[in-house]
Amino acid sequence: MMKSYVSAGAFTVRGKLKAAVVENLIWYGSYLLIFGVFLIYAAVDPKIELDIQNLQVIGITASNTWGLLLLVLLLGYGLVEVPRKYWYQSKKGYLLNYIYFQLAKLSTEKSEAEEHLEDVLEDVRRVSDVIKYNHASRKNVNTIISKCPDTFQDSLVKHLDDFQDYGQRKEQIPSEKDLVKLHSKVIYAMQSRRRTSTQWDILVEKAFELEDVKSNESNHSKNYHHTYDPNYNGLKSYICTPNVEWHWRILLMPTILKVVAVVLVIGSVMVIWCEMTFFCLSPNLSLFSIFVDSANSKNNYLVIEIICIVIMAFLSVCSYYTVFKIRIFDFYLLAPHHQTDENSLLFCGMMLCRLTPPLCLNFLSLIHLDTRTDELETAYKGFIP
Repeated sequence: MMKSYVSAGAFTVRGKLKAAVVENLIWYGSYLLIFGVFLIYAAVDPKIELDIQNLQVIGITASNTWGLLLLVLLLGYGLVEVPRKYWYQSKKGYLLNYIYFQLAKLSTEKSEAEEHLEDVLEDVRRVSDVIKYNHASRKNVNTIISKCPDTFQDSLVKHLDDFQDYGQRKEQIPSEKDLVKLHSKVIYAMQSRRRTSTQWDILVEKAFELEDVKSNESNHSKNYHHTYDPNYNGLKSYICTPNVEWHWRILLMPTILKVVAVVLVIGSVMVIWCEMTFFCLSPNLSLFSIFVDSANSKNNYLVIEIICIVIMAFLSVCSYYTVFKIRIFDFYLLAPHHQTDENSLLFCGMMLCRLTPPLCLNFLSLIHLDTRTDELETAYKGFIP
């Protein structure tokens, strides 16, 4: 609801709430579909009575089913992409070519964003000329103009014929719905232009940095040379000497990144193996379950905590990494350096909250703690056959 409320182009609280309700009714249709499937299953099964308690169980089951399905998709991508990212980070030549490709792609997006913004601003100018300062909708027009660039606001000057009889004008006055759509267009166009411009500056800076690394690889003096002065200040200026920086960027950093990538590959293989064998209780083939049971047999609770923290951290990183990389056209995109809009931030927060319960349930399955007979049975396990 908050996500839809922020992205709504209405001018009043009531209008924003109405748009948010309509959008969420469409979004939660998938949940209703899953709930309906389980409801039909419960109605057909003679062993299940449809009372308040069982309906609550059906709702919990539908929510967990949707969460586990989402987790499988996101975790599967992250288990492959996270190790590969660190491996490619160690290969500066490949990374530089990738930055060039991103720059070419972003250049097109940047041009399209600027052209789209110019078209939207032209529409705002026409609306501003039609709806003068003695019109009832002028307040909404001023709200739209306040979201435009400062240079555009300065170019809008009041005409001498502001106060005219609108009954004698031939121009069609835009309706409130038209102004709401224009408001949404302005918000989206401004966010796209601001995001692409900032990303362009960041990628250009990154390209210069990688070009410096590439050129310094053949530097036999082992002193790192920058194309532009990095302007190190304070303690960093004493530590980052040209010789130290050359050894760090050319020798140490690629090696460390490759070691990290190999460790992550081993972790991904272990997770995949445990996901494939968690249903096998005898013999116990899940590596994570074996580690926990071994520490538990020695009553070493510190080791158990460390193992659980490491496993949960790795699963969370792989799952949440995919959330951060998801891009749904330009409506949902997490951009670095504070360029993410409110709509995308709320969507990301919503996804993170929905992933937490199925992530914990999946972790319990991997270490076989969801099958202990001395624990209370959850509603999810009690309903699924």
